[in-house]
Amino acid sequence: MHPLTILPAFLAQTPAPAQQPSFLVQILPMVLLFGAMYFFLIAPQRKKQKEHEKMLKELQSGDEIVTSGGIFGVITNVKEDRFVVRIAENTKIEIGKGFVQTVTRKAGAEVK
Repeated sequence: MHPLTILPAFLAQTPAPAQQPSFLVQILPMVLLFGAMYFFLIAPQRKKQKEHEKMLKELQSGDEIVTSGGIFGVITNVKEDRFVVRIAENTKIEIGKGFVQTVTRKAGAEVK
């Protein structure tokens, strides 16, 4: 057999069809991405939210707080859905519980 007669037969062969990747291989990057988003974004936010809710439940009269608007005051009365806060002499306001950002000093705590 002459080499030039084999060449056209070799060129006429079609390549084997490419095999599609399995469903698992296609979905795995999206699952890993969602898992990373959960552990880096969602889980820390949920933890912070639970800590804030716990802090709100523990607030009582006499605690010094800072609101999300930056107002410093002392809680004088705790109601079901809000606090009465003294912000100056003879000046009291009512704020929603969710607007308390931090506690600067708990009631009865020593001042150092």
